[in-house]
Amino acid sequence: MTQRALNSSGGQTPGRPRPVPIDAGSELDPVHPMRLPASAVSTSGLTAAEVSERIARGEVNDVPVRSSRSIGEIVRANVFTRFNLIIGVLWLIMLFVAPFQDSLFGYVIIANTGIGIVQEWRAKKTLDGLAVIGEAKPTVRRDGVASEISTSEIVLGDLVELGPGDKVVVDGSVAEADSLEIDESLLTGEADPVLKQPGDPVMSGSFVVAGGGAFSATKVGREAYAAQLAEEASRFTLVQSELRSGISTILKYVTWMMVPTAIGLIISQLVVKNTDLKDSIARTVGGIVPMIPEGLVLLTSVAFAIGVVRLGRKQCLVQELPAIEGLARVDVVCLDKTGTLTEGGMDVTEVRPLGGADDPYVRQVLANLGASDPRPNASLQAIIDAYPSPNGEAWRCTEALPFSSARKYSGAAFDEGSGKASSWLLGAPDVLLPDHDPSLGEIEQLNEQGLRVLLLARAQGELEGPQSAAGAEPTALVVLEQRLRPDAGDTLRYFADQRVATKVISGDNAISVGAVAGKLGLPGAEHTMDARRLPADPDDMASAMEEHTVFGRVTPQQKREMVAALQSRGHTVAMTGDGVNDVLALKDADIGVSMGSGSEATRAVAQIVLLNNSFATLPSVVAEGRRVIGNITRVATLFLTKTVYSVLLAILVVCFQVEYPFLPRHLTLLSTLTIGVPAFFLALAPNKERARPHFVRRVMRYSVPSGVIAGVATFVTYLIARHYYTEPGSLDAETSAATLTLFLVSMWVLAIIARPYTWWRIVLVAAMGGAFLVVLIVPWLQQFFALKLVGSVMPWAAVAIAVAAATALEFTWRLVSRRFPV
Repeated sequence: MTQRALNSSGGQTPGRPRPVPIDAGSELDPVHPMRLPASAVSTSGLTAAEVSERIARGEVNDVPVRSSRSIGEIVRANVFTRFNLIIGVLWLIMLFVAPFQDSLFGYVIIANTGIGIVQEWRAKKTLDGLAVIGEAKPTVRRDGVASEISTSEIVLGDLVELGPGDKVVVDGSVAEADSLEIDESLLTGEADPVLKQPGDPVMSGSFVVAGGGAFSATKVGREAYAAQLAEEASRFTLVQSELRSGISTILKYVTWMMVPTAIGLIISQLVVKNTDLKDSIARTVGGIVPMIPEGLVLLTSVAFAIGVVRLGRKQCLVQELPAIEGLARVDVVCLDKTGTLTEGGMDVTEVRPLGGADDPYVRQVLANLGASDPRPNASLQAIIDAYPSPNGEAWRCTEALPFSSARKYSGAAFDEGSGKASSWLLGAPDVLLPDHDPSLGEIEQLNEQGLRVLLLARAQGELEGPQSAAGAEPTALVVLEQRLRPDAGDTLRYFADQRVATKVISGDNAISVGAVAGKLGLPGAEHTMDARRLPADPDDMASAMEEHTVFGRVTPQQKREMVAALQSRGHTVAMTGDGVNDVLALKDADIGVSMGSGSEATRAVAQIVLLNNSFATLPSVVAEGRRVIGNITRVATLFLTKTVYSVLLAILVVCFQVEYPFLPRHLTLLSTLTIGVPAFFLALAPNKERARPHFVRRVMRYSVPSGVIAGVATFVTYLIARHYYTEPGSLDAETSAATLTLFLVSMWVLAIIARPYTWWRIVLVAAMGGAFLVVLIVPWLQQFFALKLVGSVMPWAAVAIAVAAATALEFTWRLVSRRFPV
């Protein structure tokens, strides 16, 4: 699993592999001009002239960055809907046959559509801005100089450098390799990393797990493998949005109910009832328009869009909008310790020689080990900071073994000069030492203090092969202190308060990880388990996962299996991480959360990227998800109640062969005061209720009985009014009485949905009632909306029927909550 570094001359940095060139002067494939055969470019990369020439030929990686919809797509999605089409046609009809008041619903739809477009445009700007910040910047070598450029600037034949955690952004052929191991599991499903040698192909969408090197781009743009998989992200699992799919299901049901009912209403009003044509058309349209829950989709889009903007202000990039909803449903959060509970950096606090080892010599070994790795991880970087590379007396590195999460150690072999050679390993003591080694007791004491301990051991043989650690001779303990994130404790307490279980999954020693978690106040931190003792059976593993809180010595494949085990028990799992060893688990988790400073691979597969690297941002994401789901459930009940009573009224009108009681202006007024304005405020209000499943069932179980009660009460009032008002031309008085009943019943539905009450909710409900009272009192508003209560008997009868309906609503809601819990 290694490659010897032939760097004895040529001014190479000690330990850095000498570039391995492949043949220069390659020709473009004449059949596929955007492909470059796996020949080679110079190790200094393309020249500026070659780059310009290839840009002119269009040989650029021009696949668009996936961030958000275009302005055109946003406009089309908000304007060209089937319900907007129906309402638009009805609106045009009303403009020709009825007064302006009966066309108000059309202007409301225009305003709603405009609001939706503006809010999504704001969300797009936020997403695009954050996507630029979080965009991967591959290192490309041109004219012998390595520099970071945008992925879209890569041209055919570019020499792209690779290090641990880097994502392969275009297809290519390996030009340099230093123990380069590529994980292609996201593309092929094969979990084991593949050792790459010069000339081997690499595919976009794979990522580096160990070692380093460089590759020349042989396919760019839409010719690249990942682009052929629909811009690489289509290979990843998209978040399922129960909210959006539920609303689509509801709209499908509404369409099925609306079409036959509308046809029956049209026949009834235009054919059976021999009334004034224009008035019949107006009342027919008045019956069809309220069946359409036109504002429901709008408010859902607005709620998601505002959530994106709010999170964007906190430097949280939501790469898939439904992820906001998904994290709100999470009941288990799996955390990687490094980079999540602790900051990335570490400090060497002590070096303890073992077995009488010479302290200066140990420090010299550590200094040369640091110099041998051009891409050190956090632990080795701490050693480099403590023991910088010696000047003028560096040993020559003859073999290098980069750190691997699967091995848990790294190593290097040196020519120390004067014919003396040595091989060294640096890594997890409990992996490099036998189970009963006396040093493990001392190490465990350090781990219990939350310290991280590495073992420096002299290898007895070559570093090649799986048995390179066999018989290693312990030489020194390197004690590292990890820097705790100051905000991690508060975040862990938040999840505990919200009854979200937290599991710490780390590659470090379990006792050490447990000590760190204990310092941060994580409940159950004392329940630690070494992942090497985890049962292989998925069901037994799931039981162990539920019983323990902290897991150490976890391999990347085990992280994936642990996530699957929790999911098998019905848990919704979020996984956070920043290292390449977290990629597989991030991909398989219900929600993957990556740190902005994490590897390119983790950012690519995560649905949420915390660009500020702050674990403390997660509660804000959970809160936004709960706000969206809880509030949309509330307002969906309002909208569907209106649809149900509108359909029921139309059916009753057809069955009883009477005029439809309402003009469009009446229902526009009622919809605005009891649904439109309140729903907007309720949809954006804070909501800390834990998200629950079965969105459609939860909405329908309340909206159907509420709509039936409202429809029956309104029609009863209408029939009584028709018998009470016997004079010719009394339809306006009948309509006014029915409108009063429907408004009062709808207000009671709003009052129920607005619970639990806060001062602003009470003010909101009262303001809507006051607005309707103003319409009934002010003469010109009475005339504008054709509302005038005649006499006192029928209006009070309408109120009494509404009170009876409100009582039925209270009883029904309590019965439904008790008998049909979701």
